[in-house]
Amino acid sequence: MSDVFPINTDKIDELSDFFKIMGDSTRIKIMLVLENGELCVNEMSKKLNMTKSAISHQLKILKNAKLTKAQKRGKNVFYSLCDYHIKTVLDMALEHIQE
Repeated sequence: MSDVFPINTDKIDELSDFFKIMGDSTRIKIMLVLENGELCVNEMSKKLNMTKSAISHQLKILKNAKLTKAQKRGKNVFYSLCDYHIKTVLDMALEHIQE
């Protein structure tokens, strides 16, 4: 940690990566639809009018970034936001741009 920043530069890089991932409109749409509860790829595809492969590709990125999580039930995998922090960030950002 330096005198200039309250956190170490590794954490700054992680924060930058977080905002890069959050900066994609398709991923934001997926996260917004998941705010209402868990969904499988098929359901997201219908709600967002996108192909299953496009949804799956973005979900992989979101899951690797620990923004979403997956739970397999039978033949389906259900996705949800990783935790309440993600919903809070989305809600606060939306509130900010609506001011």
